[in-house]
Amino acid sequence: MADKRKLQGEIDRCLKKVAEGVEQFDDIWQKVHNAANANQKEKYEADLKKEIKKLQRLRDQIKTWMASNDIKDKRPLVENRKLIETQMERFKVVERETKTKAYSKEGLGLAAKVDPAQREREEARAWLTDSIDSLNRQVDQFESEIESLIVGTKKKKLDRDRQERSEELQNWVERHRYHVSKLEVLHFAHSKALLIN
Repeated sequence: MADKRKLQGEIDRCLKKVAEGVEQFDDIWQKVHNAANANQKEKYEADLKKEIKKLQRLRDQIKTWMASNDIKDKRPLVENRKLIETQMERFKVVERETKTKAYSKEGLGLAAKVDPAQREREEARAWLTDSIDSLNRQVDQFESEIESLIVGTKKKKLDRDRQERSEELQNWVERHRYHVSKLEVLHFAHSKALLIN
């Protein structure tokens, strides 16, 4: 009993650190985008990298606890892991922007004028790509939650609430996969149309 209380205390401290880390990440994120000059921006990007590293270490700890059978309610752990992964995605965007050099082909291409029709096609392609990625990430999250529901039970059968949640998640997975397949068809057709033009 004392071990469980100690473990719960560790989990609570970790989740508190996650909340503080995400808040700190958001503050630095705003500073990166509001930086007045390149030197400030580089400094804030380095701070952002340090913060994401801390969050990744916390995420690894959360994953360890999620795999443990000692913890009954894994929902807060799953939610915090997803929250950290969302911040990781945001960091990738900043990192990609940082790595684009001003005089590289991409950097010069960004500065070049693009006709409105071309920009519209590019925006549509980007939207399709983002939507497909977002749906695939959600499918991964749903499947992860389904696994945690199944792993969390020691009995052969899932209890009624877990069974219903599992079925609900499975329906979402199927719907998302259906939409992903349709979006991929559109993406393929759109890419082919760009090549023809």
